[in-house]
Amino acid sequence: MFFRQRVNADASLSYFFGCAGKGKAIAVDVLAGDEDWYVDQAAKLNVAITHVIDTHIHADHLSGGPKLAQTADAAYALHESNLGKTGFEFTPLKDGEIIPAGNTQVKVLHTPGHSPDSLCLLVTDLRRGEDPWFVLTGDTLFVGSVGRPDLAGREVEMAGVLWQSLHDRLLVLPDDMEIFPGHQSGSPCGADLSGKPSSTIGFETRWNPLLGMDKQAFVAALTAQIPPRPDDMDRLVALNLGLVAA
Repeated sequence: MFFRQRVNADASLSYFFGCAGKGKAIAVDVLAGDEDWYVDQAAKLNVAITHVIDTHIHADHLSGGPKLAQTADAAYALHESNLGKTGFEFTPLKDGEIIPAGNTQVKVLHTPGHSPDSLCLLVTDLRRGEDPWFVLTGDTLFVGSVGRPDLAGREVEMAGVLWQSLHDRLLVLPDDMEIFPGHQSGSPCGADLSGKPSSTIGFETRWNPLLGMDKQAFVAALTAQIPPRPDDMDRLVALNLGLVAA
């Protein structure tokens, strides 16, 4: 398996990974303007991009996912809860669905809370073994923090949903499971994010202060420290849904 983490100037983290042996690649959370980097990486690795995935409809930056998918003749994928909400067609992803990319296998985990459509991607390298190796956590779980719950406008409700997603879908994974989040320190998508770009489930369980709280305490703590909303958020969401022209 090859794996690239792209650190962006806005503190977001994007990913490009797959199976070099069988020439298959997946791009995740691509920023607008970065599309040529993925095309160049694919050419250098001699792989075809089969899927371009956004872990949710982003509110802090313009997605390059649809453009990259079109350029690479790949599937552009979002969680199925976005059906009927976008101005374009996309490949809907279901909870538990398996996406094959050569010897790389991705399992979709629906983890609502930061947003209703948020998902995480559990990745296995079949040449290494059948057990998953790492999980891309999007804006659900960060190093030292979790995603903000207010973007859907129902922060108390969504904070409770996020607690459930964390405890039912991520914290049940093995302690040595590596996590790669969608942002690091400096992002408006969560409070008190670490500048470290990866972690493990075990480390976060021990040191992430929000993960040891019961649901009531978690909701109270998370809704008490919501950062200012991203600039131009409503327009960015509409752009990423394809409802207005760029």
